[in-house]
Amino acid sequence: MDCCSTSSSLLTLSQALDKLLSQVEPVGQTELISLTQAANRITAQAITSPLNVPPFDNSAMDGYAVRRNEVTESAVLPVAGKAFAGQPFHGEWPAASCIRIMTGAPIPAGTDAVIMQEQAEIQENGVSFTAMPKAGQNVRLAGEDIRQGAEVLPAGSKLGVAQLPLLASLGVAQVTVHRRLKVALFSTGDELQTIGQPLQEGQIYDTNRFAVRLMLEKLDCEVIDLGIIRDNEAAIRDAFAKADVQADVVITSGGVSVGEADYTKQILDEMGKISFWKLAIKPGKPFAFGQLSHALFCGLPGNPVSAALTFYQLVQPLLMKLSGYSQWQKPRQISVKTTTALKKTPGRMDFQRGILSSNAQGELEVKTTGHQGSHVFSSFSQGNCFIVLEQERGPVAAGEWVTVEPFNSLLES
Repeated sequence: MDCCSTSSSLLTLSQALDKLLSQVEPVGQTELISLTQAANRITAQAITSPLNVPPFDNSAMDGYAVRRNEVTESAVLPVAGKAFAGQPFHGEWPAASCIRIMTGAPIPAGTDAVIMQEQAEIQENGVSFTAMPKAGQNVRLAGEDIRQGAEVLPAGSKLGVAQLPLLASLGVAQVTVHRRLKVALFSTGDELQTIGQPLQEGQIYDTNRFAVRLMLEKLDCEVIDLGIIRDNEAAIRDAFAKADVQADVVITSGGVSVGEADYTKQILDEMGKISFWKLAIKPGKPFAFGQLSHALFCGLPGNPVSAALTFYQLVQPLLMKLSGYSQWQKPRQISVKTTTALKKTPGRMDFQRGILSSNAQGELEVKTTGHQGSHVFSSFSQGNCFIVLEQERGPVAAGEWVTVEPFNSLLES
């Protein structure tokens, strides 16, 4: 009898995630790459600033650099020179005069304030001012934003649009990052056909592998696609052997249930160790996780929605930790009212696809995408969230409060 065949032995999602992540450590290998190649990579060490930002005292406004003790309500100060961004003032600055200065220009030595041009009046022999300046007014000090030697990004940061221009502004040309993960992927099943080929009797298209590959690419993994493996014990064993020596993680789709032609569990028992096999979630009960001789193994269910859901909830955080990403957070959850009734049977946590939106009063609400069968992949294209129904909860009436988990970037359009 399967050790996981009774309902009491099913792991909750939280238990499965904790068990899975406890067996994962970030890959140790790193590489030094140019900043232009670093999009979506994960920093392997903290990055400190090689310089002050700003690198010199500069003006925050277009206006006039002054020495405050020379500014009075009746004073007219001659303009002794000009300072522009990239063109500092280097001349002699006589007493009782001011310097015309533009935003970003270096502050001339002796300046203790910049008066904005809106508070200046041009006179025949100079400039007078309508407001008396305060010490340091409109002066940006060197290092005010970032001090030289300060940590700007911790190890485990993902480098994206917010991070890379920051490093560029510091003159950082290269970064040390964790190497990209290698993930081997294949589907099992005689019923599967390659996308674009004619369907034979009893066949369906292999959309799971395609969907998983898209998600792996979004996670910046190097994908080793081994294609479709037919329901043949020797062929499946050979595929596992090839994948194990090439990849950090092996992901399969299908073959993790209890059918007569499902050889995956048998082969895993021979080649590695299975940590858990079934989960108390719907869809996605037959999800397998284990260890081969080299690679980790994740077996996704054959139904399309189940495969996508288990990848999202379990494989995604596994890959994030393995890649060295230290800032991964569990998906955000909020409580809202459902405007539609939801079918639910107690026993497993249910992840139904929903549409989260605001009503006329500006309040968030959610409704179902419709039929929730594990084969209805269109629910992902229609929806923007999961409606997460608790394990022992039963049917939900319209108007009840439910937990909603908005899709993150992996499933967002």
